[in-house]
Amino acid sequence: MHSNSKISRAVRYALATTAVFGFSAQSFAQDINEPAVTVEKIQVTGSRILREGAIAPSPVTVISGQELVETGAMNIGEVLNELPSLAATFSLANSGRSIGTAGLSILDLRGMGTARTLVLVDGRRHVASSAGSSAVDTNTIPTAWLDSVEIITGGASAVYGADAVTGVVNFRLKKNITGVDFSATKGLAEEGPYKNDKISLSFGQDFADGRGNVAFAAEYASQDGMNANDRDQTRTPYMSVRNPDSKDYRDENGVFIHDGIADNVIRYNTGWLDNLPGGNTYVNGTWYAFDPDGSVRPQDVSNPDTSGYKCTDCEFLNLTNYVELQPTFDRLNLNTKGSFEVSEALNLFAEGKYVRTRGQAIGQPAFYDGTNAPVMIKRDNAYIHESLGALMDANDLDTLELNRFLEDAGRRVEDNTRITKRFVLGAEGVFGSDWGYETYALFGETRLKQWNRNNLVRDNFAKATDAIRLANGDIVCRDEAARAAGCVPVNLFGENSISEESRDWINTTSYSHSTIRQTVFNASVNNSALFELPAGFVGFSAGVEYRKEESESVPDAFASTGATFFNAFQYEKGDFNVKEVFAEISAPLLTDLPFVDELLFDAAVRYADYSTIGSATSWKAGLDWTINSELRMRATYSEALRAPNIGELYGPQNQTFFRSIKDPCALDNKQSAARVENCKALGIAEDFVLNDPGASVEGLNGGNPNLKAEESQSYTVGLVYQPEFVEGLSLTMDYWSIDIDDAIDSVAAQDILNKCVDSASGLNMQFCSLVERDAVTKQLKLITTISQNVAAQTAKGVDFEVGYDFDLAGGRMSSKLVGTYLESRRTYSFQDQPGEYEEEAGTAGDAQWQANFSLKYSHGEWTASWRTLYVDAVALYSEQDLAINPDPSDNMGYGSYFLSNAQAAYQFDNGIKVAVGIDNLFDRDLPTFTRGTTETTGLYNNIGRLFYTTASYKF
Repeated sequence: MHSNSKISRAVRYALATTAVFGFSAQSFAQDINEPAVTVEKIQVTGSRILREGAIAPSPVTVISGQELVETGAMNIGEVLNELPSLAATFSLANSGRSIGTAGLSILDLRGMGTARTLVLVDGRRHVASSAGSSAVDTNTIPTAWLDSVEIITGGASAVYGADAVTGVVNFRLKKNITGVDFSATKGLAEEGPYKNDKISLSFGQDFADGRGNVAFAAEYASQDGMNANDRDQTRTPYMSVRNPDSKDYRDENGVFIHDGIADNVIRYNTGWLDNLPGGNTYVNGTWYAFDPDGSVRPQDVSNPDTSGYKCTDCEFLNLTNYVELQPTFDRLNLNTKGSFEVSEALNLFAEGKYVRTRGQAIGQPAFYDGTNAPVMIKRDNAYIHESLGALMDANDLDTLELNRFLEDAGRRVEDNTRITKRFVLGAEGVFGSDWGYETYALFGETRLKQWNRNNLVRDNFAKATDAIRLANGDIVCRDEAARAAGCVPVNLFGENSISEESRDWINTTSYSHSTIRQTVFNASVNNSALFELPAGFVGFSAGVEYRKEESESVPDAFASTGATFFNAFQYEKGDFNVKEVFAEISAPLLTDLPFVDELLFDAAVRYADYSTIGSATSWKAGLDWTINSELRMRATYSEALRAPNIGELYGPQNQTFFRSIKDPCALDNKQSAARVENCKALGIAEDFVLNDPGASVEGLNGGNPNLKAEESQSYTVGLVYQPEFVEGLSLTMDYWSIDIDDAIDSVAAQDILNKCVDSASGLNMQFCSLVERDAVTKQLKLITTISQNVAAQTAKGVDFEVGYDFDLAGGRMSSKLVGTYLESRRTYSFQDQPGEYEEEAGTAGDAQWQANFSLKYSHGEWTASWRTLYVDAVALYSEQDLAINPDPSDNMGYGSYFLSNAQAAYQFDNGIKVAVGIDNLFDRDLPTFTRGTTETTGLYNNIGRLFYTTASYKF
């Protein structure tokens, strides 16, 4: 009686399903002589209207779930980041560069910011993973059920929400899961201690004669961390130093005249000489270091650079020791879902998930030097060696300024545990002859627990360093109150001189936590045959949505006072709600004419009422022109308003520190006429130099309650070509353009300094007001990096895709090339100078050409696959940078980059499948002078060659 119930449900509930389906805009012609068949209507990404076949009204790139999981990568985000349309802004390798982000894998379409990429699961929103933001961690996606991933650019805001400025990434999960699916993967790097493990189990079963289905999936994955010293390529320290051969000079107006010789050169075995793990000090023009027994001797500072703070092949601070290529990480992902057909008009569904991820970031230890004020050691300190006492006496010193990298006090460790819960309850069905409906409620919550270990307590450290010897010979803290509180004196002279007891006294573990909540109510209807025009039926969909977003971050109460070495974060809380109504229409204008097989008009509009900014309207309009059975063209134009998120609006002014800052008003950096004049207007002398070029600069970063919504305009124009004379060949090409006015951006500290003085029209107070200098010395004191509405951001380029499937040697070959040409990506920072911009296309993180090529061959029980990533050569300096200084360095960019992966698998008759693979098959090195841990280099593989094997079983 129910033998065809699944097919029946699939056809009927296609009118209401929110699952997306697609094959990159492929369409299929039906011969008029063939017998009529029933064509299932499905919902495609970028539209809520049900359509026949996989015809996407907007450009869609589709990656199968199988392709994403058949790799040695730790998670699907690592694989997706290799797609040309996505930037590797947050990968496992570079996620630890910010506080509280270790282990996150977040998607960034077009590299225009994670806040502008909307991530959906089965067409529904997902709770964020980072406080104050809308960013979703791909570690929360159940890979065992992943059917495909669709990526859309163009017009997505009107359909899904205004935060889909650059597009949508929709994770489509499998439906009606039956049987058992087990998989286990183990990976091992050829070099270093890195290894990973992944295991997953899925079980699903029909019940009630096929009217219902229930399924459960469990996954666990983990990886070991890896330090830069664990690999040959990354263990050698390097640093940029002034080039003594550069003969640049200033003309009579103070403007630099460049000689074409690099101003700076990168040297191996080079580093800062003004700080050491065993401590050092500068006395009467000489640097002194300490041996393990505490004795003092002249430090080897041979081959110094012209700044006097760096040296080569000498005694220097090796910062490579503190670079982690990969974090220690694990995740547990539990999912369940079920559906039940109450009647032919009503289907109930429910979903639930629990995800726990743990990521660890290991950073530098606390340190004291010119950057962070040296430790003041008194002459009667109990730990002073007789040689140091003699040096102080000879120079008539009552106190000594000691610089020290406190490695033996323990490196600072951040442990992040995220727990994500998400529940969906809904109903879908049909009414009337052509109407479908869906309604659901969704609740999601992410909790972050953050422990910052080896966090130095400044007052305890100060008391412990002031050690004296009592008459009985005991060494104690001088301060009697501190002594009574348990103060343990600390010896800072020589490496590994800090005892375990001293470490316990001077360090603490700080605990902070945050909570993110999302509540969504959605109801929609659709009708793919609302009424008939001469060219065909008009499709329609409409709906309403209520959404509330909440975020709260509670810092460690003690650390927030500034009493520890850790940043003094402040309490943050914010929320907003939005009520939305949306509608979409698809109308056939022409059909069955010469050169017009079909011409469709698509339009969508979404009105939103935000509790923060008020009303916002997004809309799109497009044409879909099928010229004939082989060729189709499409175009979409859209406008949207994106409201600032919670962090952008409500984020408090948190303490931070900026290292490697170059003051544009310093003598060596003041290399344009605009800078010379603008720095003079700030009252800075022409011969101004920095006291310490390597010093960190204190900063504040946070939100801005005065932000307004950003406005975006985007359009795409493209074609799809499927020649009949080459069966299995499909070609797509789409030109896209995105313009964002009043773009919300947190401008980097270095950019704030530069933009303050780089405008030809004079000082730009939008940025100068964020910089505080010492009133007398003009040295930098504070840089504030709040969220701002900058003038504009724009990006434009071409996406292309070629797919060709064909029979070969008794098997089947599938091939695909997905690529992007980035024509331009510009940031317009000056509201009053709309013609001034920074061109980032072709620079690191924004390669002009990027592509991903894949092959898969199946023959009987055997399958073999190959995937190659290509990244074009990139520059490290923009055209605007080079206009100011055309010869800044001998390291001007990274060369073109190829990375290839291969896998072979065999399927046994008993359901067991075994696969072996190699990621980074040719052991491709990182670009020179990179370690793959920054925002712009996260795409480059820093693990090296990785071997893995997978065993799976289905029944």
